[in-house]
Amino acid sequence: MTPETRFGSLLRSAILLFVGLAWTAYMSVNTLIFSYITSEENNIHRLARIWAKYLLILTNVRVQVIGIDNVHKDSPQVFMVNHHSVFDIFVLLAQIPIQFRWVIKRELFKVPVFGKALRVAGYIEVDRQHHEKALKSLDIAASKIRDGKSVMTFPEGTRSAEGAIRPFKQGIFYLAMQSGVPIVPISIIGSGDIMPKNSLQIIPKDIIMIIDRPVDVSGYNVETRHELITKVRDIIIANYQKGKTLLDKKRSV
Repeated sequence: MTPETRFGSLLRSAILLFVGLAWTAYMSVNTLIFSYITSEENNIHRLARIWAKYLLILTNVRVQVIGIDNVHKDSPQVFMVNHHSVFDIFVLLAQIPIQFRWVIKRELFKVPVFGKALRVAGYIEVDRQHHEKALKSLDIAASKIRDGKSVMTFPEGTRSAEGAIRPFKQGIFYLAMQSGVPIVPISIIGSGDIMPKNSLQIIPKDIIMIIDRPVDVSGYNVETRHELITKVRDIIIANYQKGKTLLDKKRSV
């Protein structure tokens, strides 16, 4: 990459980042105002979907979704997704066509205005540094499921480098088993190339999202939980590898 090309890329990233942050602030304020008009979390989640769709359009990121029929609209599910970039959040909000509630790390709730917007949307704060608070978060998530809402999670617990998928945390699997709802494995491929971890540079590229068939948890318990974790993780990894092959071909055209 020449210095001129690199400068142009950085300038574009700076503009996109500024406009994206401005749009995020605008939608966060509107969410708070909207919460005084209605306390209905479903309506607030719809605003979040609009926010995510426009951010994808703004950054010229196109998403190919495979397996959308595996998302059930009439019953709750626990979605488990690999995590490489903040763009994973935009993709899931924009492309999953049902109501769901995030299980999100505590740090995001500390962001002024945005954190408040997360709370009024009914998203679930998890504090992984304190075991008792983490368990309480799972209780809240279970109550959402009993109300018919699906739950969206990143079982790795944090972002990993593109191409790597970390070991999965166990807590969210307990939630699925205790609630008796199926786990839907989702693989997102290519998001780490758009905005890698610890980087503010935005490089518009295509993304593929593969949604696999729901995994029935009824045959698993605390003693066999590792079998369930391995099964779900293996599905996500296998689909990630398939998606990477498809994406490489798509980008080479």
